[in-house]
Amino acid sequence: MATQKKKLMPKSALLVKKYKRGIRLSFAALVVVITLLFVTYSPSNSSSGSIVSKKASGEYLYPFTDISQGVHHPKDDGKREKAVMVTLARNSDLWSLVLSIRHVEDRFNHRYNYDWVFLNDGDFTDEFKRVTTALVSGEAKYGKIPKEHWSVPSWIDEDKFESARQKMIQDDIIYGGSVPYRHMCRFNSGFFYRHPLLKDYEWYWRVDTDITVFCDIQYDIFKFLRENNKKYGFILSVSEYEATIPTLWQTTKDFMKEYPQYIHKNNLMKFISNDGSETYNMCHFWSNFEVGSLEFWRSPAFSEYFNFLDKRGGFFYERWGDAPVHSIAASLLLDKSEIHFFDGLGFHHPDFTSCPVEEKIRLQNKCVCNPSKDNTWGDFYFCTRKYFSAAGYSMPPSIV
Repeated sequence: MATQKKKLMPKSALLVKKYKRGIRLSFAALVVVITLLFVTYSPSNSSSGSIVSKKASGEYLYPFTDISQGVHHPKDDGKREKAVMVTLARNSDLWSLVLSIRHVEDRFNHRYNYDWVFLNDGDFTDEFKRVTTALVSGEAKYGKIPKEHWSVPSWIDEDKFESARQKMIQDDIIYGGSVPYRHMCRFNSGFFYRHPLLKDYEWYWRVDTDITVFCDIQYDIFKFLRENNKKYGFILSVSEYEATIPTLWQTTKDFMKEYPQYIHKNNLMKFISNDGSETYNMCHFWSNFEVGSLEFWRSPAFSEYFNFLDKRGGFFYERWGDAPVHSIAASLLLDKSEIHFFDGLGFHHPDFTSCPVEEKIRLQNKCVCNPSKDNTWGDFYFCTRKYFSAAGYSMPPSIV
């Protein structure tokens, strides 16, 4: 029987067999190294994920007005505040609202995923819910306003109300004949923060239809408010139509006399009155952009003030707006250091625009607004200059 020849293995195969265990260990080590590198440099953990310090040079520019106001921009620590976006809307507002949502999400909220509460005096349609839920990065919540917060209260004289409404129509006063507009102003003034969907939140950003955010917001606005001890923030300040609030200031003076304990000693009276509280100069913070502390609105001081106003009936007999109500309240009940003017964000709501006056800020924040259209520092009708003077802050050199 012929001897069977032993089959020889290729040299490469012999090497593999010889070093098989070492190759396995090396491969396992390589997998571990790659995994560690992926985790270390993943966008969510990378140091470049810090919004404020993202520039390669480490340089981050503050608007002049923030330096003047003595604030700092917080660094992202991955922790969210107890904060929420709040929108009052009807189903018919959907297509003018979606662009507002995209602006806020694209310029700010896609990095933080804050919840969004939508409130309506009726029921939201399935379409409204589907579209808005798809657009927001946080949880979308939908609430119905209680009837008692969106109706004429029992102490209002219906005949007197109707007579006043008809007179405002004859005088061609903007929204003078609108009952829903009055409900909206009253609700935004003293009820929105009481809705059950807001009970677990401490901070809010009011987002209206038809707004534009022109610039990247480089930091968490809500963390900014907390770390800088700010309770109310605005971006534009304008003058109110006097015909809509003829008795609001006298009512406020009556409140100050009856409840002096609620008037802050370091208040911002000089912003809202040019003569030491005798008259109201009509300046107010434009509430189409409004951020702040829900705890302030829930406070005994504001609760007493709103209830005092509400019983006087001016939301119906006249056409008191939520902007002057909130502005007067913030100016009188807060320490003036607790109010903040926001710059560097870029904002528009018909018909006024805020665009940063400093080019370096516009470039850093990728703003797409035309600075020549900025209304922030206008002498006539606008009140930001008045605010800076009353608060004791320096204004940007370019606009002085």
